[in-house]
Amino acid sequence: MVYDIFRGKYVRLTPEEHVRQQFVHYLVDAHAVPSGLVAIELPVDIQGRPQRADIVIYDREAQPLLLVECKAPDTSISQTVFDQASRYNLRLGAPFLAVTNGLEHYACRIDRTSETIDFLTDLPDFDTMCSEA
Repeated sequence: MVYDIFRGKYVRLTPEEHVRQQFVHYLVDAHAVPSGLVAIELPVDIQGRPQRADIVIYDREAQPLLLVECKAPDTSISQTVFDQASRYNLRLGAPFLAVTNGLEHYACRIDRTSETIDFLTDLPDFDTMCSEA
């Protein structure tokens, strides 16, 4: 078990949960994401079926800014993982998307105006993401 400070409770430390905890703390520590703007396992309804987005970061106006899909280290980051994150993001509309298994990380910026996706070498810090959203 591990205490999740964002959910305020103990959770089972599965391999995926370990990746989720490491990545969300990385976002807070290295990218200056305010911890009060973090949601973990946010319920998302996909075609009438309840799903959960692993990590959602909100901007200061409480709009989704970044959606992160986490997988266990032994799960490869495939098109299926990107598709899953994209389905969640159709509901949420975050301008930034990331997928990680703790070993590989991919991030992109979605420009809805030009309908383009730009892959990034790293996620910008929180304030930069807000200004580029």
